[in-house]
Amino acid sequence: MAKDEGRKIIVDIERKKVRIIIIHDEDEEILKLTLDEAKDLIQKLENTVEDYKQRQKLRID
Repeated sequence: MAKDEGRKIIVDIERKKVRIIIIHDEDEEILKLTLDEAKDLIQKLENTVEDYKQRQKLRID
């Protein structure tokens, strides 16, 4: 899979929030999450990635 050079994700701390900036070509989306929301997002991403890995192991006959 080739890396998309026009796509970046930047994560930073802004006072009491976690700021996530998603850049795709000329578009930019900024998310500001509380610490609890950021932790919830981490858990959801981990679950989704694990589910993806498990699905890759399945073979459809």
